[in-house]
Amino acid sequence: MEEKMKKVMKAIIASVLSCCLIGSLGVNVVLLQKSQRQNDKVNSFISGQLARQADEMKKENTYQEDGFKVGEQYEIKSTKAISDAYISGDESKLSEEDKKTLKMAKDILKKIIKKDMTGYEKEEAVYSWMFKNIGQGDSSVVSMPGTTGENYTPASVLTGRTAVCVGYATTFRMFMQMLGFECHIVHNDYHSWDLVKMDDGSWYHTDIYTDVSNGSQYRNFNMTDAFARREHEWDSSCLPEADGTKYTYAMQHHKELKNIYEVPAQLKKAIDKKKNSMFFNFKSLTKKEMKAADVMVNQANKAISTLGLDNNNISADWYEGENNSYILGVYVFDYSDSGSNENMDTKVRDKMTDKVNKAFGTSLEPGAWNE
Repeated sequence: MEEKMKKVMKAIIASVLSCCLIGSLGVNVVLLQKSQRQNDKVNSFISGQLARQADEMKKENTYQEDGFKVGEQYEIKSTKAISDAYISGDESKLSEEDKKTLKMAKDILKKIIKKDMTGYEKEEAVYSWMFKNIGQGDSSVVSMPGTTGENYTPASVLTGRTAVCVGYATTFRMFMQMLGFECHIVHNDYHSWDLVKMDDGSWYHTDIYTDVSNGSQYRNFNMTDAFARREHEWDSSCLPEADGTKYTYAMQHHKELKNIYEVPAQLKKAIDKKKNSMFFNFKSLTKKEMKAADVMVNQANKAISTLGLDNNNISADWYEGENNSYILGVYVFDYSDSGSNENMDTKVRDKMTDKVNKAFGTSLEPGAWNE
């Protein structure tokens, strides 16, 4: 009887163990199924990410910088050989035209670049020189010796001192690369400008052509993507993101005022001194007061018109500052200077106008020579 009970107990234990094993296997199967579904989701996510990355890489690889023709006419040409020769000191592999271009560029850099300058100061020096010395393309009716009339290559730009947008972009890029900066040319079908990397690791847009066109110095200098998007269009998937604010001109050169109501007096002083741009931040500024900038611009334009300053036009922009603050940039465009861009010696201009008046019996105004 005892032996029989032992057999029964063994059978019961075996049955229980068998049920536990089956239950355990059932649980494992459920867990395995859940795990498989989770793995499928992870694999799907990874595949999606890889596909997106591959698509982005494809876009980057298809982005054409050098060789692209803006407006189907003005080709972006590489100047890497020139910048490499400047850095290495070896000009032996350059063409004769590139040697002449390098000589002109070196002479300019010697005048405007100082040894103790920061990277930002060097960039600003190049921008300022180009803004003041390179006029709008096709503004000269008589070609300068040595120019081809192209005005979209650094060789022609530095010789003739006029440029279309591609000329500004390629010449600025050449200078930047000579100075050791990373620099790209951003373009769409009808316009081009530069994207330069600063020592904060951030990229900034610079469009000298548009600033010269509008007479608004520094307005399009070292812009963020967000600011540049106001007036520029490009495929952002093909180029680095520009989101730094440290080296925007507004951050580097603003003047602090007590409040926005002090701007009109500062603006009048700037107009009297022939300044064409100024930047202000404020100790106190509310969202409502920010809208007062619109009133200031409109009323100031009416005010200068009543003073007979019809050749001037005032405009403004808000820039991002530090700690959620804002900086107001104000610009004064003088239409009477449009086209000359300080590129014409006034004594030479006045003397030639006087000779023309005497020869033809006219009374032409010197300032209207290029209208």
